[in-house]
Amino acid sequence: MTMMMSKGRGSGAQKTTIKNKVGILVVLVLVILVCMEYPVDAEATYTVGDDLGWSIGVFIWPLGKTFQAGDVLVFNYNPLIHNVVKVGKAGYVTCLASPCAKVYRTGNDSIKLEKGINYFICTTPGLCLYSRMKIAVLAE
Repeated sequence: MTMMMSKGRGSGAQKTTIKNKVGILVVLVLVILVCMEYPVDAEATYTVGDDLGWSIGVFIWPLGKTFQAGDVLVFNYNPLIHNVVKVGKAGYVTCLASPCAKVYRTGNDSIKLEKGINYFICTTPGLCLYSRMKIAVLAE
């Protein structure tokens, strides 16, 4: 009789343990699904110059903003007048692009930030040097 009672008790304890394990499994699956929906390191997209777009005097736009490597900058501008060129520090300071530099000309260009300082200029004569149509963006 003692055996039967212990079997009955053991069976109830096993059911409780199984219920606990199923509950934990359900919670873990929900956490995984939420993490897949909202990744922690999701890249952000920023429109350079906000409503004014990539334009004269845009050099102050990055101030006070925090960027991460992988974030995307969207450059909106009139392609008949402007362009965007990613340059190094020397190109940023001198407002001169290397002949090998990629020149973006669509008027709606998306460029992913790399870790470190990313430099961009407009090579339309005078706009970078005199109108400060350039930005330096630190991506952490």
